[in-house]
This record gives sequence, structure tokens and C-alpha cells, in this order.
Amino acid sequence: MKKSSLILVLTAMAGAFFAFDLHQMLTLEGLKTGLDSAKALYTADPLQVAGMFFLMYVIVTGLSLPGAAVMSLAAGALFGLLWGTLIVSFASSIGATLAFLVSRFILRDTLQNRFPDRLKTINEGIKKNGAVYLLTLRLVPIFPFFIINLLMGLTPIRTVTFYLVSQVGMLAATVVFINAGTQLAQLESLSDVLSPTVLASLTLLGIFPLVAKKTVAIIQHRRIYARWQRPAKFDRNLIVIGAGAGGLVSSYIAAAVKAKVTLIETDKMGGDCLYTGCVPSKALIKSAKLAQQVRQGSRYGLDDAEPTLSFPKVMARVHQVIKTIEPHDSIERYTQLGVDVVQGYARIISPWTVEIRQPDGARTQLTTRSIIIATGARPRVPVLPGLDDVGYVTSDTLWDAFAKLDTAPRRLVVLGGGPVGCELAQSFSRLGSTVTQIQRGPRLMPHEDEEVSTLVKHHLEQEGIQVLTGFQTLRCEREGDNKFIIIEDTEQSLTEKSGEKTHRIAFDQLLIAVGREPRLEGYGLEELGIETQRTVLTNDYLQTLYPNIFAAGDVAGPYQFTHTASHQAWYAAVNALFGHLKKFKVDNRVIPWTTFIDPEVARVGLNEQEAKAQGVDYETTRFELKALDRAITDSATEGFVKVLTVPGKDRILGVTLVGEHAGELLAEFVLAMKHGLGLNKILGTIHTYPTWAEANKYAAGEWKRAHAPQGVLRWLQRYHRWRRG
Repeated sequence: MKKSSLILVLTAMAGAFFAFDLHQMLTLEGLKTGLDSAKALYTADPLQVAGMFFLMYVIVTGLSLPGAAVMSLAAGALFGLLWGTLIVSFASSIGATLAFLVSRFILRDTLQNRFPDRLKTINEGIKKNGAVYLLTLRLVPIFPFFIINLLMGLTPIRTVTFYLVSQVGMLAATVVFINAGTQLAQLESLSDVLSPTVLASLTLLGIFPLVAKKTVAIIQHRRIYARWQRPAKFDRNLIVIGAGAGGLVSSYIAAAVKAKVTLIETDKMGGDCLYTGCVPSKALIKSAKLAQQVRQGSRYGLDDAEPTLSFPKVMARVHQVIKTIEPHDSIERYTQLGVDVVQGYARIISPWTVEIRQPDGARTQLTTRSIIIATGARPRVPVLPGLDDVGYVTSDTLWDAFAKLDTAPRRLVVLGGGPVGCELAQSFSRLGSTVTQIQRGPRLMPHEDEEVSTLVKHHLEQEGIQVLTGFQTLRCEREGDNKFIIIEDTEQSLTEKSGEKTHRIAFDQLLIAVGREPRLEGYGLEELGIETQRTVLTNDYLQTLYPNIFAAGDVAGPYQFTHTASHQAWYAAVNALFGHLKKFKVDNRVIPWTTFIDPEVARVGLNEQEAKAQGVDYETTRFELKALDRAITDSATEGFVKVLTVPGKDRILGVTLVGEHAGELLAEFVLAMKHGLGLNKILGTIHTYPTWAEANKYAAGEWKRAHAPQGVLRWLQRYHRWRRG
């Protein structure tokens, strides 16, 4: 049945109920007036009357009509306490379930698609504890049951769960009303049924599931910690393991609120981002981009020229950039901020105790109320025959290894087609390497829309990079000083040309960039029983199996970005220090990221392929950078702004930007999504001319133009024509 047909049927039934004054029968006065006749009919044919009563009760509750309370009294008066309770208990649960299903059929999908972000938290809570919430509401009669039926239909709670909990949860109130019905003659109004004493008793009964849940949590808490001896006092309020972005921010927050905090780092302060990730790669990308601009001088009215490259100077600059930023994350700075920084190897030996093995072999132990694991991630290295024979570098090791080279690697193979692989492939190609990039999947950067992957591949190939997608790496081989990687064409992109399915590619350096994996070993997680599945398993508050041990950053997932590690660190630190008073669920709704190739690719929220996969309805608004004045002046017109919005509304679901400064342009959309601002707000904001940021405003203008009220505009046209005479 279509929704519209069901609505018409239900409206007609409800209309008939009031049109024929049936509602008058379901008042206390009407019940008393017709009770003698009903008893006579019941005496003559008890089964038929009971059946008709059962059916009528189901219809009234199923249509959410007024009168269920009076019918419960009638059941007590007609059938007595036992049979009345039995009939009403099942009839009310069945009717409630019908109302629940009607609400779900008519409204749920519409509301879930329209307000997915706002309902996400509610949906997650219902999936985890929906039965407890429903039971609590059922046991407290101050909440109208018909409203509960309709609202629960909008949630993801299972129908079977709804019915069973309703059957149990409504029983107490049912017995109260049925018992009152047996004394119908003494009742003057419905308020006599639910006296303040009865209401208070039932309210306490309703609170029981919450008390029970809290009691169970306390029991579980004690069971988790049962085999450990809790210290009588603690050396620290917080110990943080790992001094990358997550660890630095966590310890800084703790020190800022005057907690006693120790930060333990095995290697260098600042972690991967400073020494092997974001900082060196962006410094390299800048040098490579400048070299490419020299080659393309004619784009700016200059002569094309081949830049005079000094690879050692480029790598020296990279290391100088690291040294310049290094003091920001130094031991000295964090010590001044109030953080106790210890260099050594940390191992958690109890939920409250961390053992530190210092470089000289000395071991010390510190007790702490809370622990944050922020140990980061390392490059994933595939199991590949012959790999150790030929040697390889990763995004962690290339900076020291390549700093010793006189020139960029002559022949470089990049294994991996994600953001890191694409950034480094393009940079080294621009610095003089002959680059072959190998991707196992069918396209580069597979988490982006297909058109983005296609554009990225086109640009890399245009710069002379051989991009091989759909190739499985089989093994590596060495013949004297010659190194080879053997790959298999799973997509047959080269097979048709050469007739060979396997291919042998010679190289001088092999760069592995196939992803990163969290650092989980050696910290005592296994001994404590803290579960890991590629990352440390945490709840919404970043707590592990032990509520006082938290994880943040790459080791916790699901994102592996410096800015998300910093973002999670706030939640981990605040929950670790103040969670006994108030806990905060980590908010991962609006997470931006940028791939710093040329042109840049930046994104926040949903893209088209994710929206389709999740079944989210959306509209697409697009603005091409070739129409942006600033892009034209900079001779950088390649790219676009693509915004996904709720159909018919300006609420932003996600944004993909491709082009110069895409990462910077994204910030405005991140702010808008975080604070619920739509495209109309962006359109109404003044943007300096001529700037790249105007692209955001023009994209909003495209949306506005597509949603212009044509009917109003036609009337305005007539109005202005009339004004002209």
C-alpha cells in the first residue's frame, strides 16, 4: 500500500470515529451509562463480547484515538481483574505495535533522510539501549503511551523488541486501571485512578531500569578491575604515552588545567608529523612546485626554462624546515608549560601503573588515575618476496635516506596510489626522477569521487609519471646492481598492448606508500586484555576496556590525520580528567582532509560515491574555477567546487574542492557544516575581490540560482512591466 492511500484510510477511520460520536462512548460518563447493557451482552455471549472488545481496543490504540484509559476501566468492570488484565495487556501491545508500524511506514524514512546528522546520536543510543529507554517510558504513565508509540516508530528499534518491551512495560499501569475498573461505581474521574501516590509509585518503578543499568555498570566495572590492586594514592593525574599530535595536545590540556601530567616519548617530540610526515612532505612539495612553475614560465608571460636543481639543497631545506618548527614541540617548551616529559619506553603493567624503561636501562614506575595511549602509526610494509634483497624506503625513512643522495633517484617506483603515494610521486617527478606509480586498485585515491581520481591520474600522467592502476605486485628481484619489481596486470590495461600479463619494471629506489598501521605492540595492551582490531577498540568517549585508559589519534582511528589526532586529544584529556563529573562523546561529524598534490584535492563530509553507498538523497551544485577571476589571473583554472546539499535545502552534506589552495578554501565550508550554516549564509558573506575564497560564494550563488522561486519572479516581472506603464 502506498503511503498516501494508508493516510487516507486512517484519516477516514478517525473521521468516522468522531463523526458518529463514538468518542462519547469512551468517556467515564459514557462507560457508566452503557455498563449495564454491556454486562447483559457479556452474560449472554462472553466469547463474542470479549473478542469484539479486544478488536475495538486494538483499533483505538492502533489509530492513537482517545479512550484507551476508559476502555481499560471497562475491561475491569466487565471481565474482572484476571481476564481484564489478560485481554487489555495483549490488545494494548498489539495496538501500540500497529501505531508504531504506521508511524514507521509513513514518517521514518522522510525524517531520517531529512535530519540524518541530528538523529544520528539518537539512533545510536536506541540501537544500544533502546529496550531500556522504552521500558522506562512504559513504566511511567505520565508519558502518554500513544506518543511513545509514534515516536518510537521513527527510530531504528526492532519491531519485536518494541512489542515485547511494551507487553512487559505496560503491564503495571494496565493492572492499576483494570483494578480501578472493578470499582467503577466509586470513580468520579480518571484522576481518581492515578492518584499522586500511585503516580509516584509507578514513577519509581519506571526509574528502576535506569538504576538496574547503573548497578550492572558498577558490577561490570568491579569485574574488569577485579584482578588488579588499586593504589591508595596516585603519583599523577594523567600519563600520556606518545608525543605526536595526540599526545602533545592531551598533555598540554592537562597541564593547562593544573593536573599533574607525565608525557612519555620513545623517540622525538613531535612524532611522525614533524619529522617524517606533514612537515617534510609539504616542504618538499613546495620546492617541487616551484621547479615546475619555472618549467611552465610561458603560462605567466615568461620563457619556459629547466630549473637548475640541487637535490641536496632541496633535502637540506626540508631538514631546515623541520629544525625551525622543532622548538614548537620541544621538551623545553612543554616542560615550561607544566608537563613532566620523560624519554623512554612506556609499558602499562596495570590499569593505574606505567613502567618506564629509560635509554640507560633504568626502570621506574608511576601510578596514575588515567592513561592516554597516543602512540601513532607507522607505514605498512607488504609481505613481498625479494623485498629485503632490493631494499626500500617508506614515508618515514626516505628523508634521511634521500638526504645522502647527490640527485633525485633516477628511476623511482612508488607502490601505492593513496594521498601519500600521489604527493610523493608528483614531487619526485618534478625534482627529476623518472617515476612509475603502481596501484593495486582500479584507480588512484579511491576514497574520492571517480571524476577526482580521473583528474588526478590525468595530471600525473601529463607530467610524465607512468601510472599503473589495477596491478598486483608479485615479487621483487635483484640481478647484480639491477633491481626489478614484478607486477601482474589484473585490469589488462597493458596486456592488450604487449600481450603479456606480467611486467618487469627496473628501478633504483622503491618507495612503499600503501598505508599506515597503528603502533600497538610493546605497550602492555595484550597483557591487560585491551582489545585491538587494526586499532585500539574504544567507545564513544575514547575509553578502552578499562574506563580510565583512553586512546587518541592514529592508534584509535578511524582517521589518520594530524588534525583529527589533536581533535580527539581534547576529548580524551577532558574525559580522562573530568569524566567522573561529565563525559563528552567524541564528535567526528565534520572531519576535513586535503591531498597536497597539484591541483590540491580537499574534502569534508560526504562525496557523491559515499552518499550513493549510504542511500542519502542529495543535490549537487558545482562551480568551475575557470569562471573565477582570481584563478584566471593566476593561470590556475583547473578544478571545481562541488557541494552536496539536502534536496531543496541549502544545508551542506559535503564538499569536494579541486584546485589551487583547495585546502585553504575548505575551511569556510568546515565552519559552516560544524555550526549548521547553509549556503545562503555563505552567499550573504562579503568575500574580498579578487580572491580564491570567492569560489565558495559563487558556488553558493549557483545553488541559489537553481532554487530561485520562478513563480515569484514571473510576478515580479509583471509588476515591473506594470510600473513602466
